[in-house]
Amino acid sequence: MAQAVDICVIGGGIQGAGVAQSAALSGLSVVLVEKTGWAAGTSSKSSKLIHGGLRYLETLQLGLVRESLRERRTLLKIAEDIVKPNWFYLPIYKNSRHRVWQVRLGLLLYWLLAGWNNHGAFKTLPQAKWEELEGLNTADLKHVFMYQDAQTNDAELTRRVIASAEEHGATLLCPATFLSAEKCPEGYMVSIAINRQITTFKCRRLVNAGGPWANQIADSIAPKPPIPSVDLVKGTHLQFTEQLSPRCFYLEAQHDQRPVFVLPYQGGTLLGTTETIFTGDPDQVNPDSNEVDYLLETLHYQFPHFQYKPVNAWAGLRVLPAGHTDAFRRSREVQFVESDDYLAIYGGKLTVYRATAHKAVEVLLRSLQLADAATRPNMKPDTAFEIADTAQVKL
Repeated sequence: MAQAVDICVIGGGIQGAGVAQSAALSGLSVVLVEKTGWAAGTSSKSSKLIHGGLRYLETLQLGLVRESLRERRTLLKIAEDIVKPNWFYLPIYKNSRHRVWQVRLGLLLYWLLAGWNNHGAFKTLPQAKWEELEGLNTADLKHVFMYQDAQTNDAELTRRVIASAEEHGATLLCPATFLSAEKCPEGYMVSIAINRQITTFKCRRLVNAGGPWANQIADSIAPKPPIPSVDLVKGTHLQFTEQLSPRCFYLEAQHDQRPVFVLPYQGGTLLGTTETIFTGDPDQVNPDSNEVDYLLETLHYQFPHFQYKPVNAWAGLRVLPAGHTDAFRRSREVQFVESDDYLAIYGGKLTVYRATAHKAVEVLLRSLQLADAATRPNMKPDTAFEIADTAQVKL
C-alpha cells in the first residue's frame, strides 16, 4: 500500500489554502480537498478588506489587531497588484456612538500597533473639504477622520495561495467531496468522491478547514473529534453598478450603531455588512429582505442622493464562539481543536490567513516530529522540518 501523505486538508477557502501552502513549503506532502470550487464559500463573500480591524480595539483584541496590521504590511508587499491601500473616511456625528476624542485615541493606538508606519497614519479632513465627500450628510456632523487600510479581491487571493501550494508540491483535488475519515495506525484513512468514484488514501494528520461546514466534516470522522460550541453569523453585502466614490467610508448604522462599509468595487460600489445568527444549512445561506433594508437605510441616511438599486447581493458565514452577547463583541481570534492526529480550524480572518497557517503547521510539525522521534530515536526532532517563511513568497 502507498505511503500515507503527511497532511490532508479539507476545505479550499483561504484558511485551508494557507495551511496547504505553508505545509508544502515546509517540505510536507499535502493533499487539499475542496467539494465545490476554490474560495466558493465565505472566502469569496467577505468585505474584500485587508485590514487591522479598527473596531476590534473597542473589545480590547489588541493582539489580533497588531497581528492583522503586521499581516497587512506583508500582503501589501507580496501581493501588491491585488492588495491595494486606500483611504477610509470615518465621519463622527453629534449622536455617534463614540466621541471625537475616543476615535482619535483609537486611531492613535491603531497607528502605534502598526509600528508607526505610513499605512497606519491618520488625518483630520478640514470642514472646508466636507463638500468634496460625494454628498455625505453633514447635518450634525462634528468631525471626519481619514486613515488607511487595504482592499483586495478575496477569491483571487485565495486562488493564488492555492496555486502557490500546488507549485510547491501540494496535490489539489477539486471538485472532490469528503465522505469520511477513520482512524488507522498511520493516521487516518480518508474517503472522498471524485466524479462519483470513491477514492481512499491515508494521511498522517487530518486538517479540518471547512469553515461553516467544519462541524459537518467532524461528524463524518471516526472516532468523532471534539466539536466546540460555535455560532454561524451571516454577513450580507450589496453590490451596485454605480460608483459612489473611489474612497472608502466607515459608517455607523442608525439602527444599532454597528459599522457599515461603503467601498469602491469593480467600478461600482460594495456595501456591507450585517451580523445575524444563522441556524440553517450553510449551503443555503442567502441575504434576506431585513438585511437588505438595514444596509440601504444606512446608505441612504449618509448619502441621500445615492438612490440606485443593488444589482447583486450575497451572504457569507463567519464562525464565532457561541455566546449570548451580540456578535460584534465576540472574539475574532481563530480557534484550534486538536485531537489524535486531527486539527480543526474554527474562524479566522482573511487578513491573518498566513499567521493562522503558520500556527497550524507549527502544531502539525510538532506532532509529526514527536511521532517520528518515537520511531527513530536518533533523529533530532527540532531539525527534522522547518516552517517556511511565506512572507518571502510572491503571490
